Parts: sequence; structure tokens; C-alpha cells
Amino acid sequence: MTFPTQSLETIRDRILRDISSQDDEADVSTDSDNYVRAAADAAAIEGLYQYQAWLYRQIFPDTADLAELIKYAAERGLSRKPARAATGELSVTGIYGTTLPAGSSVRHVNGTMLVTVLDTPVGADGTAIVPIAAAVAGAAANGIIGNATITSPPLGIDAAAVVSTALASGSDIESQASLLDRYLTLLRRPPAGGNHYDYKRWAESIPGVASAYVYPLRRGLGTVDIVIVGPDGLPSDELIAQVQTYIDDQRPVTAWNCLVFAPTIINVDHDAKVELTAGYQLADALTDAKTQLAALFANLAPGDTYYRSRGEAALSGISGVIDRQLISPAANVEATVDASQVQWLRLGAVTLELM
Repeated sequence: MTFPTQSLETIRDRILRDISSQDDEADVSTDSDNYVRAAADAAAIEGLYQYQAWLYRQIFPDTADLAELIKYAAERGLSRKPARAATGELSVTGIYGTTLPAGSSVRHVNGTMLVTVLDTPVGADGTAIVPIAAAVAGAAANGIIGNATITSPPLGIDAAAVVSTALASGSDIESQASLLDRYLTLLRRPPAGGNHYDYKRWAESIPGVASAYVYPLRRGLGTVDIVIVGPDGLPSDELIAQVQTYIDDQRPVTAWNCLVFAPTIINVDHDAKVELTAGYQLADALTDAKTQLAALFANLAPGDTYYRSRGEAALSGISGVIDRQLISPAANVEATVDASQVQWLRLGAVTLELM
């Protein structure tokens, strides 16, 4: 049973009650000195109660504050993953042989600042593909693509450029919930010389990896395959290579072949007909449908099956829908998991018509 703590008002009233019980003539009205002193003492006592409650929460990692959780994790060799800058590629034009140096600033049309990460010379065709990263680490730059401007291009390099490969794999500093999940997983499944959960823990320790899914023996004896995803979808090639290098350094020699890769995206389109209550608009129903279906697919991991009945239930729950008919998909959609690929079902186009 939990220890009952009193509020300031309860503590104050009990002090005044004790004063009255000792002296029947004592003034305990709100304007009295006894009342002022009782209120001051009650505030101090309530603070002690609150401090004890805070101390109690810090005893357990799942209720501890972030600063204390970081200390718990450090005892087990875990650290909070820092923010990671999104990376991509920039297409530039210029005079053959001219080099765009690393550290050059690039401004995307939306105002996001980018920076080149390698010295890259212009090729014989007058173009170059330059690796770039967001100037500020975090997930906000993920998905950026399109026109950009090199702020101070060297002589022989055109200022106009294009982000040809969308930025990806940027991540914010690890959340408290994520760190707690990794900590509890380590407690529940301690290192075991390279079992299934060791590979998952190794992959998810790398900044930019939101989740990892392990497939032992997918390509035969001695093989271990790890599918990784970023916070906003597919990981970049750079992140995949980083995870591959780290796991190769950690894994036991008995796993003679380990492969880290991204899942294959399979978009699942939805076509449905609905009957609406009077006063409801089809456009609003379509917006709600996209939101509800997106929530369903957000919970699907690579290799998971999409069940058509869940899509029907989502459509039935839309405000104003009194009847619905889901035309496609016509059946459950199963993701393929074999030696060649691991499919990840994602929401495609959504179309609604009136019945």
C-alpha cells in the first residue's frame, strides 16, 4: 500500500487542530499569528514530502528523470544517442577539374543550410555529385530535395545546384522513452555472445537507427541479416555502411556472413466508396481516411502483413461515414521475406468516392 501524503491545506489544518487542542483560547483564525506560522510550517513539510516522492521515483529507471536514467544507462555501458545530421547528394555544374571543397555552404530553397562533406572535382561532363549534410543535426532536414544555391562558390563552379538525392537518416537526440527501452531490453536480455537480440541492440545503438529487425539464417547457415529503418523511413547508404561496420566489429566469428540493409518499400493503395451522413463532405472524409490509415501503417514493421479488415474498421470509424465498401486492396497484403528482400508495406494513394 502506498504511503499517504498530505496536502498543504491538510497539514496546516492538523497543526491548527493540535494548537487548539492544547489551548482552547488560542486564536486560529485566518488573520492570526498561529494561522500564519501553521501555513509556513505546512509549506515546508509539504516540500519535504514532495522531495521524498521525487527521491522514490529516482529509485526505478522507468520513473526516474532523464538525468538519472542517463546515469543508470551509463552503468550498463549505454549512452544517449546524439542527434545525427541528415545526408544526401548535391548535383553541381562547373568547369572540368574545378573542385568544390568540403565545408562549402549550400542554402536550399526552403532556407535550410547544408554543407558539403568531401572535396569533389567537376568531371569531364561538367557535373559533379557532391555528398552533403544538413548544417544542423536533427530529423527536420529529412526529405529535403530540389533546387539549392552554393552561397560562396569557388571560381569555376556555378552557384545554382540541385539536391539530387533527398536527405535522409537525420535524427534528433534520443528521447527518454527510447533510452529507457534500450536500457530495459539490456536488463531483460543481457549480452549472450551474439544471439538474435545482441544484433538488434548493436544496430539500434547507432544514431539515426530508429528500429532494427533481425533475420537469422535467412540466407542459410551462418548468416544473420539486419533490416534497419530511420526515424522517417528508409536509412541512407551511409548509415547502412556505418551499422555494417560496427556490427562486423562486434559479432562473433561463427556468424560468417552478416548483412545490414534497408527494407524494400511496397506501397499499398486504397480505393473505397463511402456513404456519408447529411452535412458531411467527401473531402473531409478523405482527409480523415488518410490519417486513420497512416496510423495503421505506422505500426507495421518490415515483414508484417497488412490485414484488410483493419482498413475497413478504420474507414468505418471516420466521422460521418454510415456505410463503406473497400474495393482495394481486395485481400490481405503479405510482405515478402526471403533470401532476396524484406518488404515493408507503406500507405500509398487513398481514393474515396460516394456510394
